[in-house]
Amino acid sequence: MGWKRVVRLALFGLLGLLVLVQFVPYGRDHSNPPVTAEPQWDSPRTRELAAGSCFDCHSNLTAWRWYSNVAPLSWLIQRDVDEGRQLLNFTEWDRSQGGLDEIGEVVGEGGMPPIQYTLIHPGAKLSDAERQALVDGLRATLAASPPGAGG
Repeated sequence: MGWKRVVRLALFGLLGLLVLVQFVPYGRDHSNPPVTAEPQWDSPRTRELAAGSCFDCHSNLTAWRWYSNVAPLSWLIQRDVDEGRQLLNFTEWDRSQGGLDEIGEVVGEGGMPPIQYTLIHPGAKLSDAERQALVDGLRATLAASPPGAGG
């Protein structure tokens, strides 16, 4: 068997596998539950920065783009949104459990938004000044409007 035939069979096998994984139901729960409460933001700018770089994973206002329906990418996106909402949900502030002391540190050190997100959403990438403004704004917001206290 020639190498061209092996490559062709491998490509057809890969294509077949990609088609088959589209039938796996996980990664298609593209729901946006109702917003129950947001924090009392310290400023409109803080909310704007959070919305632009955090809300797709950390709110019930996720923008489900077309590629979020294509497996296996849909599996990764669904996992990130599920985990993000569980850890911190800006639109269920009244139900949040707290434990957000490290939010400023994670954002300030560049851990959020994650690189895999900013690669496909370049508008979510924060400049140093925006990152510092978001950190300062989140800290002020948390001080004035702690999670679970309502919005």
